[in-house]
Amino acid sequence: MMAYFRLQDFYSLERSPSSPASLRNKIANMLLNSCYANAKVEMVNRETGEYRIVLHGTLDKEEGKWTESS
Repeated sequence: MMAYFRLQDFYSLERSPSSPASLRNKIANMLLNSCYANAKVEMVNRETGEYRIVLHGTLDKEEGKWTESS
């Protein structure tokens, strides 16, 4: 069964510290509950390994897919 992504789940994406596995699961749920998604690599630092990726998308609003108060 697929986990639903709720609007309040966006706030949990910014909580820190977050393990890579936890963040992966949250982002995967968000993407799986989206009808459109795109990623843009904004920056990669070859010396430090630091990176910045921006995700842009639209959550699927089919009835029951996501709610504000669940």
